[in-house]
Amino acid sequence: MQNTINIKNKKAHFEYELMDKFTAGIVLAGTEIKAIREGRASITESFCEFNERDELFVINMQIDEYSHASHFNHKPKAERKLLLQKRELKKLSKEVKTSGLTIVPLRVFLNDRGLAKMQIALAKGKKLYDKRDSIKDRDNKRDLARVKKNFNN
Repeated sequence: MQNTINIKNKKAHFEYELMDKFTAGIVLAGTEIKAIREGRASITESFCEFNERDELFVINMQIDEYSHASHFNHKPKAERKLLLQKRELKKLSKEVKTSGLTIVPLRVFLNDRGLAKMQIALAKGKKLYDKRDSIKDRDNKRDLARVKKNFNN
């Protein structure tokens, strides 16, 4: 079975300061998992939210329609339930309600058994000056790597 699916949210590390990371299962329909196995999904604009019954859902996750499906295809931007243990859900819910943190999806991948999993993180939004510092650090690392490469040659 192909296990190279790794759909990342590259904006998350730039926009948020990541606190705790969790791995959650995703409740998917048949055509949704087939589309993910083709690599036709995006989580760049998505976020996680609790409903009235304290269940965690991922909102705005884009899973394109499966190419070989009939009229029983799924909705591309439907809400999808995330599966976590009760104590993890309680911890996340408490943190979101009390300290104003958000839950951000980091990546979607397939585990060893072929099941779709999502890595989520408890995150705090960065200020503009923090983002500037991130850009400066990234540029400095790139310049340092370039100098090291030229020095070794």
